[in-house]
Amino acid sequence: RDDEDTFKILIATDIHLGYLEKDPVRGNDTFVTFNEILDHAQKNEVDFVLLGGDLFHENKPSRKTIHSCLESLRKYCMGDRPVQFEVLSDQAVNFHYSKFPWVNYQDGNLNISIPIFSIHGNHDDPTGADALCALDILSCAGLLNHFGRSASVEKIDISPVLLRKGRTKIALYGLGAIPDERLYRMFVNKQVTMLRPKEDEDSWFNLFVIHQNRSKHGATNYIPEQFLDDFINLVVWGHEHECKIAPTQNELQRFYVSQPGSSVVTSLSPGEAVKKHIGLLHVKGKKMKMQKIALETVRTFYMEDIVLADHADLFNPDNPKVTQAIQAFCMEKVELMLDNAERERLGNPRQPEKPLIRLRVDYTGGFEPFSVHRFSQKYMDRVANPKDIIHFFRHREQKEKNDSDINFGKLVSRPVSEGMTLRVEDLVKQYFQTAEKKVQLSLLTERGMGEAVQEFVDKEEKDAIEELVKFQLEKTQRFLKERRTDAEEEKIDEEVRKFRESRKKNTEEEDEEVREAMTRARAHRSEDAVLVAASSDEELMDTSMRGTGDSDDSLPVTVSRGRGRARGGARGARGQNSTARGSSRRGRGSTSQESTTSSRTYKPVSVPAKNMSIMDAFRSLKPDASLNSSKPYSEDIIDDDSDLEDISIIPSSKVNQRLSTTSSRNKRGSQSQTSRGVDFESDE
Repeated sequence: RDDEDTFKILIATDIHLGYLEKDPVRGNDTFVTFNEILDHAQKNEVDFVLLGGDLFHENKPSRKTIHSCLESLRKYCMGDRPVQFEVLSDQAVNFHYSKFPWVNYQDGNLNISIPIFSIHGNHDDPTGADALCALDILSCAGLLNHFGRSASVEKIDISPVLLRKGRTKIALYGLGAIPDERLYRMFVNKQVTMLRPKEDEDSWFNLFVIHQNRSKHGATNYIPEQFLDDFINLVVWGHEHECKIAPTQNELQRFYVSQPGSSVVTSLSPGEAVKKHIGLLHVKGKKMKMQKIALETVRTFYMEDIVLADHADLFNPDNPKVTQAIQAFCMEKVELMLDNAERERLGNPRQPEKPLIRLRVDYTGGFEPFSVHRFSQKYMDRVANPKDIIHFFRHREQKEKNDSDINFGKLVSRPVSEGMTLRVEDLVKQYFQTAEKKVQLSLLTERGMGEAVQEFVDKEEKDAIEELVKFQLEKTQRFLKERRTDAEEEKIDEEVRKFRESRKKNTEEEDEEVREAMTRARAHRSEDAVLVAASSDEELMDTSMRGTGDSDDSLPVTVSRGRGRARGGARGARGQNSTARGSSRRGRGSTSQESTTSSRTYKPVSVPAKNMSIMDAFRSLKPDASLNSSKPYSEDIIDDDSDLEDISIIPSSKVNQRLSTTSSRNKRGSQSQTSRGVDFESDE
């Protein structure tokens, strides 16, 4: 019964204002339905409207969309009818993001008859430097109360909006859309807390509004209902478009879940074909009643599936005219759906004239699809989506599994708590325990690898795994050097296995190794990128020549002519080599190396040393004279006439091929050639 103790709340989600607003047929569908929803709220004299997210379809709605929304809110939500409930909670906490942290109907400058409370969805979520969304515009205008925003991405404390009407008290909880994987991880790590009133906890009707995936789309790409607290009485679940507005009870947590669904068809899927409703919720004390209200202005949507292989009596793939027969069959199906839509519209004049039609055809079995565009031309004036009427697809054939191969011993139900406490390091350990021998760890330990992967996943330490491998590899090499093990593969493998087993037993030492590796990873991440400043070409060549000596095996430094004109005194090829800003080999045949007063300097480029393998570590114990006479790389310096110089490292195997090109053989060309600098021969 409607009395002074009963809350009347109109519930809707996923209105998607502005969806296909430029479509000549469907452009106004969302605005018409939104007006119908607010009209129901006004006629039923509800206390307030509760929206479950995605009021707007676009994150940045167009001016037309915002104007239409403001027009509807002002028309239906403003008036002289008094609001019958009061807010008991600290509104500065509930609406802390707003510059006006109080409910709009308590503002002395506004005359609100129907307050609207809404969380944001994934379509209209806060973005940008100021973290603003379209709902904040409506909130600032005083037409809507935006709540359920989380201030932190690491820990969420949901503080309820406490409402009271007579002797009925409602604790309204809200959580705006958050990426499902992140929220899933926060629930598992117990970083989501729902605060409760200190006084008379059991006297409140706890209503929770959420906008997340309810159906499972991946391992963590949804929110299980079991994650929610069991003291909740009713959950209004947004984001899912299929209308399941009748409350269903969760058997484990004992609360009820209502899924209103969307008020507009945004995808041609089976879930959208269900009749659209909104809900009128009555709450008195701890009791509730949900009344379904069918939406009359929603465009009708009919959908049907056809499997051609199931009609073997009608279609034979070997028949040359089978395609025409399939097309005629599809036309019969579309005509039948159009007749049903016309009969339904006769009883509801507010319904749009052109329906949405979808026919999915499975042509597996050797059939060929016909032209969809030619087929759609026949229904341009009768269907709202002529280009999407027919959808051809092939069913993927799955390999048949033999029932005898099923191990029923593995089909043991695990408790829910086990899935909630699953950790990354446990997955790593479980993987290597069940992996084949060829992919088992022979040098690293499962514990250390699990910790490194955990750091990589939770704290985004991108170098954690690499640094751990380097650290344990270096430690194993030092151990083998100290043992002076013979350089035989079998003996090395045996020593490595023993060393690994000893580390597995000494967990404290292994934890210290992981901490040291993680410290190195963080230090590596925090290092600034090496800045390569400019330096004179002579200093680079002198550095390279000092490192290589004058022997025939020394590494070449090849200066190649870049693009553009020379600068300084070299311009004009007058031979003023000592004051040239660029290379001292500019000018007419000049080879002087006196321009050391250049303002540009190079810092030495650090080249990361390659980690030695275990076999290389043993070979390095033997004296090798050749190691002192060569370098593992050489530097090829390319001097461009622009202000930027590029340094590239070439393999030392190409050094001998370039020995003949490193002498300063100059070519005196024409005046235009010499004005651009000296051309040195090179393989490039």
